[in-house]
Amino acid sequence: MARLNGKVAVVTGGANGLGAAIAARLAEEGAAVAILDRDERGQDVAEKLTANGAKAIFRSVDVTSEDRVSSSLASVVEELGSITVLVNNAGIEGVNKPTDQLDLADWEKVMAVNSTAVFLCTKHVIPHMRAAGHGSIVNISSIYGILGGADIPPYHASKGAVRAMSKNDALTYAPENIRVNSVHPGFIFTDMVHRYASEAGLSEADARGALDPAHPLGGTGDPDDIAWGVVYLASDQAKWVTGSELVIDGGYTAR
Repeated sequence: MARLNGKVAVVTGGANGLGAAIAARLAEEGAAVAILDRDERGQDVAEKLTANGAKAIFRSVDVTSEDRVSSSLASVVEELGSITVLVNNAGIEGVNKPTDQLDLADWEKVMAVNSTAVFLCTKHVIPHMRAAGHGSIVNISSIYGILGGADIPPYHASKGAVRAMSKNDALTYAPENIRVNSVHPGFIFTDMVHRYASEAGLSEADARGALDPAHPLGGTGDPDDIAWGVVYLASDQAKWVTGSELVIDGGYTAR
């Protein structure tokens, strides 16, 4: 079922992991997809989607740079048409140290990618969605934007900011038929979680052994578990959904 026919979607951090899965499912459902990422593997993702019959492009972008965000979104519109879906997925985990041991630079780096970039992409996509007469912004937060974990303080703070920002922007832009929602994934073994486990001195087997029981539905998730949730929020099936937080976590936060 082509739920996204005629839509143009931008996915930040779409070169790997959750972002690549999101881009693939959006394309599968009929959207033209632009991947924005500093990681040049985004070109491979776009080429694969194109080979499968989708319309997809890649832009090498540092999403913390306002000039690059603005110019890249404008170029997407020129090539693909009016942007009607934005998925703010780019994110990093940062240094895993207690708050009192963090350097300011460590804090600011995570906040820049995980929060400020969401602000910048939202700021500069709104005029394009306004011109189109509608839009859906999906911000990838985390279960760590809802609860604590006694680790990676800037990640928790940045994802909590995204959660609140989503609700506030939902109210601001609802009169213009622009919806804003957040998605809160549980643990999925992307590159980020692999790094997180490695820095904790855990093998993947040990990390899975520790994390699997925390997800009542059995084990950690797959990138597609998140991607299909994004497809729903991007689609007209969610036309009456804004300001919500879609938790996709295998039951992690139900405890």
